[in-house]
Amino acid sequence: MKFSKFLRKSGIKFVSLLLISGCSIPSNPLVDTTARPELERNILTGEVGKNGKVIAIKFDDTRAAHPQEGVESADVVFVAQVEAGLTRLMGIYSSNYPERVGPVRSARISDIDILAQFGKVGFIYSGAQSKLRPVLANADLVNLSAERNPPSIYFNDPSRIAPYAMMVRIPLLLEKANEVDSVSTIGWNHGDISDFAEPISSAKINWPSASYEAIWNEEQSKFILNFNGAPNFAKSGLQLGSNMMIIQLVDISPSEYGDKFGGITPKTKVVGSGTAYLLRDGSVTEVTWNRESAESPTSWVLPDGEAAYFATGQVWIFLTDRKPVITYPVALEATEN
Repeated sequence: MKFSKFLRKSGIKFVSLLLISGCSIPSNPLVDTTARPELERNILTGEVGKNGKVIAIKFDDTRAAHPQEGVESADVVFVAQVEAGLTRLMGIYSSNYPERVGPVRSARISDIDILAQFGKVGFIYSGAQSKLRPVLANADLVNLSAERNPPSIYFNDPSRIAPYAMMVRIPLLLEKANEVDSVSTIGWNHGDISDFAEPISSAKINWPSASYEAIWNEEQSKFILNFNGAPNFAKSGLQLGSNMMIIQLVDISPSEYGDKFGGITPKTKVVGSGTAYLLRDGSVTEVTWNRESAESPTSWVLPDGEAAYFATGQVWIFLTDRKPVITYPVALEATEN
């Protein structure tokens, strides 16, 4: 049974009737009957909020860096592969700017194309290898890194161990972000779930040395995340997760860059087309993604050629070259005694 049909079959409609008898209701001159202005909604999340300057932050995503601080406030979170098959996060902020976030880590070559669709982004990171610095300088990014800012903005958390201890104060950096663009659409709209959606229990996303599992939580009405087999908690105590996640299958290949330990930096190709899996409302929908250039928005297309709609809320995008392992609910059939 299609997911939307399942909802329609089990849902209950509530109808309110106003019964008026005899005389009409007199108007009240003290009541303002003019239409109220519609509240501003953030373009990326669809939730009530402002559409401010776009700030991107690189987070360490190893076990030593957990629990991370401030990831839950991002509008969009990208998960991408780095050296040794590990992952790092890129948080996109345009509506909420926490006082401090981290641990912050260094930039990678894949970051440039991922961020190009957002326009001129304020890029927050700890540093970059010397070979990559001129490439970053030529990209349409505003360098807000630790290489250009003092310890009053970038500082080490004494409760953490270096190199997993660098934190950043976003509000102080926003004062230097005059050239940064305000957020604009990057290729998705919010709306009703598709008839192609099918209920699932969980989806596991893998890289060579890291894994995430998105588990549907009916009580919280969202997918909650496990990281490397354990619940993924933020420093605030919240288990990270959302009702809107995308597993985007991409090509990942070695680049000309590497880390100081000799590891080869992978390049994640986000321009082109491929298959993606949209997770929302306890369901999965297989779609096709298309992106003509790094500066172009990405389209998300259903099997019938129509655009796929997103659920409102924080969006997680997992960039991997491995098909997810999806678990579907077990069908329970009634038996007679």
